[in-house]
Amino acid sequence: MATSLYGASEAQDVICVFLEREGDTLQRVSLELLSKGRELADEVGWKLAGLLLGYYRMLPLMGQAFEVGADEIWVAEHPLLKTFTVEAYTSAAFQVIMNRKPSIFLCGATPNGRDLAGRLAVKLRTGLTADCTDLRMREGGILVGEVTGFGGGVLALIKTPQHRPQMATVRPGVFPLKPPRTERVSRAVEIISVTLDEAQVRTRVVEQVVGRGADITQSPVVVVGGRGIQGRFDLLRQLAELLGGEVGATRPPVDSGQIERERQVGQTGVVCRPKVAIVCGASGAFQFTVGIQHADTVIAINTDPEAPIFETADYGVVGDALQIVPALIEALRNSRVAVTSG
Repeated sequence: MATSLYGASEAQDVICVFLEREGDTLQRVSLELLSKGRELADEVGWKLAGLLLGYYRMLPLMGQAFEVGADEIWVAEHPLLKTFTVEAYTSAAFQVIMNRKPSIFLCGATPNGRDLAGRLAVKLRTGLTADCTDLRMREGGILVGEVTGFGGGVLALIKTPQHRPQMATVRPGVFPLKPPRTERVSRAVEIISVTLDEAQVRTRVVEQVVGRGADITQSPVVVVGGRGIQGRFDLLRQLAELLGGEVGATRPPVDSGQIERERQVGQTGVVCRPKVAIVCGASGAFQFTVGIQHADTVIAINTDPEAPIFETADYGVVGDALQIVPALIEALRNSRVAVTSG
């Protein structure tokens, strides 16, 4: 691997999180990374910084970052940063990183975050651990990223001890969002000048259309269907609606077109932290269970008493989900009628 543009001896004791915005708010994954970053920084006595790129209405975003745990906000303002384009954001982030030389740089594994992180890693000649399921610190300020591979059959711990910044991306929902800090702490905003040339920005944003699909990472109840429900997601939708939740799926039903990809749960989908996850007809391979392992309660329904999902579940039901789910729906509806009548 090529020598990075700066090494461990030059790096500052700072963890920096790229703050991705959505209108006048920070994306939840950025706040989740700040929460985790605060935990890691406290372990080693470092500072936690947020990198904020944009052109207008930056103050509310800074406040959100400080509330979650940032000590400093590094701000770069420029007209070419008004809307995300990977060329402008990569150039600006590169300049800020070379100016401040953080030891660690974290991004959310969103479409923009992944694009930015990959390009930055190349420009900085450093490593990038992508789609981490956990982050931890080791002695000497070494960041270790936990990732899965080979269809979930391997759990790898990856580090780049000689290169800086140590970079990682983490998908939304992996880390919990901690409550806002109420104690008085020092907060600093640093305006960092960046030079951008319009000629280097080959992307032109003509129109932005934001899709408003389901966000199952925020649902208190997730009803997940696997291959065993044979595409009967209509039943799972009824159950989820009665429980005030959303429907998710394992990879096979998504790949076969039975349900939208945005509802895929697991290593190659989304990671959820619901109060209750009801898993119907899924065998429970590791690449799936990583998506629901942080649920408060996991209830599994499967015809195979030896299915791996029962090792993850808090409660298990051996039986056919296509018979059990309709019975649950009927029981829930009858209980509501009884309550209303009473």
